Amino acid sequence: MIPGARLILLGRQGAGKGTQCVRLSRHFVVPHISTGDMLRAAVREGTELGVMAKRVMDEGGLVGDEIMVGLVRERLSQPDAVGRGYILDGFPRTVGQAEALDIINSERPIDVVIDLDVPRELVLQRITARRVCRDCGTNYVATGNEHMPWICEVCGGDVMQRDDDTTEAIAHRLDLYEEQTSPLIEFYQRDGRLAIVDGVASPDEVFRRLTAAVEASRRPA
Repeated sequence: MIPGARLILLGRQGAGKGTQCVRLSRHFVVPHISTGDMLRAAVREGTELGVMAKRVMDEGGLVGDEIMVGLVRERLSQPDAVGRGYILDGFPRTVGQAEALDIINSERPIDVVIDLDVPRELVLQRITARRVCRDCGTNYVATGNEHMPWICEVCGGDVMQRDDDTTEAIAHRLDLYEEQTSPLIEFYQRDGRLAIVDGVASPDEVFRRLTAAVEASRRPA
């Protein structure tokens, strides 16, 4: 275990980031902070932010920097993130967000930024087959042989396709990633904080590669 680890996991949506973040969170005993989960919770609760975010997410867009930075700043100030570190999943998405994050983390800098590299074509295949439990968020892969209604093995909730997992919305999100998020690679490469991990392998092998990247980049306590 590496106490106080602070890391960011980048990569195209559908690269397996969410599942690997959960595993890394348990392995390093740090909170998994998913901005996507935070936004979807706001949507379910029907907050003002949730209503605004749903409109953007349904169109495959990205929520604005000002809202996202404020959301992350508040979360990183909570005791678990301050004391134990964290894994950021889904943030930053732009260089502007990354610069804001550096200001937020000026006293406790990020240890490593990992780019989980998976080709776009494979990502499209993965996301269109993705199904999610409406209640607990467990991810599944559709094969076409599932019994309907599809019941979650973890909590018994309904398993379904997310509204924003249509082919059109996915393609739009990937286009936005290439335009806005890819420059983060250069941003973090400049000061040596970036580690690129090949995400095309079995889940266990990808996890091994990720943990090795964190351990190799961890600053001395």
